[in-house]
Amino acid sequence: MNAPSTASQRAMFVFICFVWGTTWLAMKVGISTISPGVFAGLRWTLAGAIILAFRAARGQRVMPPPRLIPRLLLVSVVLITFNQITQLYGLKYITAGLAAVISSALTPIALLAFSVGAGQERISPRQVAAIGLGVFGVAMLFGPAAMAGTLDAWQVIGAAGVTVGVLCYTAGSVMTRPMMRTLEPVQLAGLTDLIGGLVLLVSALAVEPGAWQSMRLQWGWPAFLGWLYLLIAGSLLSTTMYFLLVRDWGASRPGTYAFISPVIAVAIGCALFDEKLDWGEAVGMLLMLGAAWLALRPGPGSVVPVATSAAVLSEG
Repeated sequence: MNAPSTASQRAMFVFICFVWGTTWLAMKVGISTISPGVFAGLRWTLAGAIILAFRAARGQRVMPPPRLIPRLLLVSVVLITFNQITQLYGLKYITAGLAAVISSALTPIALLAFSVGAGQERISPRQVAAIGLGVFGVAMLFGPAAMAGTLDAWQVIGAAGVTVGVLCYTAGSVMTRPMMRTLEPVQLAGLTDLIGGLVLLVSALAVEPGAWQSMRLQWGWPAFLGWLYLLIAGSLLSTTMYFLLVRDWGASRPGTYAFISPVIAVAIGCALFDEKLDWGEAVGMLLMLGAAWLALRPGPGSVVPVATSAAVLSEG
């Protein structure tokens, strides 16, 4: 597959920022009435099956080389299964605002740390400054409201769950890049979605309370529409675009969506739900946008080519 043009890459990044700025609400609506494992497992399983069926219909490669299957299983479980179950159960006990704080502040830092540790990227003072600026902006935007009051034990557990989920997602994202030496990004997205989703769904049906009842699909329209939005926009489109950007940009630059998505969430809240925005929050939004711009500026030699990084994390 040919690498997208610069304009296409930027358009994909903007789309990801918008969609992933609105998914917290859809997830919160869904898990309030549906088993989290079933809600996420069905979504990712179906997304992977659709992607791979589309590739098969076009005569494109679907199955991975046998030597990559063990690594593919590991990456799928880390990237999808562990990430989803820990984040969704964490979200049951904390507000969407606090979840956004954790995700927004931690995602770019963890992506950069894992990428540098794996030898895929070289850290630069500009990246450090961008991350610091973005985290400060997140704190100004969400911090006072999300952190108000004293966290009880369940809130601490919920925050820890979201944190573990973010770490799984970022580690899995970095682990996928060397595999793109052999697998195409869309193929890899379909395989990880299908495998991770199936593991999550089967595990939920085996041990999760209410899972079999949720399989009756009597969810109600709000939960169903939220699930459909997460399936089409969140899984089929955004995740595939994200894999393409990880291949072409490295792991940390696409991760700066976490500085922009919360700004979109706030803007939607102001426009549709008459939420108010004070001056501190406005400054936070500007800081986060500035951090994303700083991090997204191309720098010489910051990303190690896929073939080189594949040698660091040998595929077989």
